Parts: sequence; C-alpha cells; structure tokens
Amino acid sequence: MSKKGIGIIGTGSIVHTYVRCIEEIDAVEVVALYTRLPDRVKKVELEFGFPVYDNLEKFLALPQIDLVCVCNESGSHGQAIVKAAKSKKHVLCEKPLEVTLQKIDEAITTCEQNRVKLGCVFQNRCGEHFREVVNAVSKGKLGKLLMGNAHINWYRNAEYYAKKPWRGTLELDGGAAFMNQGIHTIDLLLHLFGEVKTVFGTVRTRVHDIEGEDVGSGILIFENGAIGNITAGTALYPGHPERLELYGEKGSILMKGGRIVDWNVMDVPGPDFGKENRIGSGAADPTAIGHQNHKKVILDMLGAIEEDRPPMVNGPEARKSVEVITALYKSSESQSIVFL
Repeated sequence: MSKKGIGIIGTGSIVHTYVRCIEEIDAVEVVALYTRLPDRVKKVELEFGFPVYDNLEKFLALPQIDLVCVCNESGSHGQAIVKAAKSKKHVLCEKPLEVTLQKIDEAITTCEQNRVKLGCVFQNRCGEHFREVVNAVSKGKLGKLLMGNAHINWYRNAEYYAKKPWRGTLELDGGAAFMNQGIHTIDLLLHLFGEVKTVFGTVRTRVHDIEGEDVGSGILIFENGAIGNITAGTALYPGHPERLELYGEKGSILMKGGRIVDWNVMDVPGPDFGKENRIGSGAADPTAIGHQNHKKVILDMLGAIEEDRPPMVNGPEARKSVEVITALYKSSESQSIVFL
C-alpha cells in the first residue's frame, strides 16, 4: 500500500480518535486540519501539532491530501463531502453521512461523478462479537428471522448540549437521540435484517432544552416479514449500554455494549472470546468509546482506495439508517405509518 496523506475537516473531540488511529498506521500521515473558525487555528495547531487551515479551498488544494476525513457538524457533512469530491479527494465521513436524504443523494452523486470513493464510519460493524452475529445470520443458523430489537437508552447531561450548541439542533444534528446516538445500533439492526418496509414511531423532548428528541421509540416491519423495535434516549439516567437483540425460529442472540451476553441457538454453541478486553460504551460518556474499530474502518477505506473497491459502508449503505430515522420522525409528526 502506497503512503496516503489524510486531511481532517473539523477539530472537535472525535479528531483525537482519528489522530490516534492514523499514528498507529504506517501507511498514512496527517497532512493538515481544517476549521471554519479563524480564531481556533493557533490553538488547534498547538493541540495537535499539524498545520491548520481556515480556508477550505486552500486546504483541499493541498496535493499531499489523498483522503479527507469529515468530522465536523453532522448537518455540514454534505457540503464538505461535495467540495472534497470536486477537489478529487476520496472521502471518509463520520456518521451520519448527512441529516437529510436530499443532501446524502447529492453527496453520493457528486462522488460518483468525480470518481472518488465515499465511505461512512459505522465502526461498530467491525466488532468481533458483532462479526460472529453476522456470520450466524448469514449462514442461517437462526433460521427465519422473526424479531430484532435495538435499544440505545443513554444519558447526556445538560452540559453535553451546552458545550456544543449545534448538538440537538435540527439543522446541524438532524434531531438528537436517534440521529446522533442511536444511529450506530440502528445501522447494525438494518445490516442484519435487511430492507425496511414500514416505520411507525414517536419521539418526544422531555428533559433537555433542545430541538431534537431525548426519548422515543419505533416499530419497523422488514421486507422479510420480521418485526423490529427500537428505543433511544439521552434523558434516561444513568444511561445503559446499548442492546441488540435477535430472535429467529432456531434461537436468539443478545448483545450488550458491543458484546454477546446471551447465545441460545439450537445445536450451535456460542463463540468463545476468552478474556478479551471489554468494548467501551458511550451510554453516559461519549469519550468512553475506544479507537480500535475506528482504526479498522480507516484501514478498510485505505484498502478500498488501493484496490479500487467499495468501502465497508459506502454512500447508499450509509443512507439506509438515515432513511429509517427520517421516516420515524415523519411518523411521529403525522402520527401515521410511513412506507419506505
């Protein structure tokens, strides 16, 4: 693999994760960072030790940059992706790909027109425990899938939203508990169960002073006939590790905090993971999540560029979870079933 230069758009807390990952990968290096705030340039340069630009055009014109990692506010992802693609840079974007389907479609089309790769970071797909679940489902070990549940009943205090005023806004966060926190586990559910036929749900803002929801639930009907139940919140003290539950005609598998905690599949013994390190959960603290799965996503993206293949989660795949969450919001507003 030839050495690749990476540029990072955004200078928030998630950038520390990217820098740490990149430092552990011999085939890449950070070229520069971009912030839209001129008064942050010097501070960020001192914090990270890399050149920092406040002019996006000059940043994207750097010939050393092969891959742009988009890590700014969710509702600004689309604009960043489009500009990077037009500069002939490959793009790896934090979730969600964008907060509206229109912006996502524009990003996908622009990347296709400029022949650059577009990947989205859903790092929980890389977890060893989840890979075992994917293997069990793909090989039919659970038989016909009957029901899948995703529960992201987390907690964020008032300071979490006050510290970053864009959080919980409709314009830049696209909502709150579902679009920001819940989307990872919803992505896992969709990856296992496939296309969604209908969505019926409700969201509420009960505790926090935000535009988006801090509690909600939804019912999904999948194309394969299975039923899905999802709940999400950021007002559910003290915050519990996310859960993913699968039920099939031949058994069930339950995951908690990224780990398999219950395996009851007919005639199929559960996997033995030994005494591996626990996977961090963002139930109460978003910084508690480890960086190893992010590293796997970055390595996969580099491989996609080198081998000219689709990344692990490409644009159309990343669009699916946003489509379901958008439908849930629409269902809550109209108090009706939404057909996808």
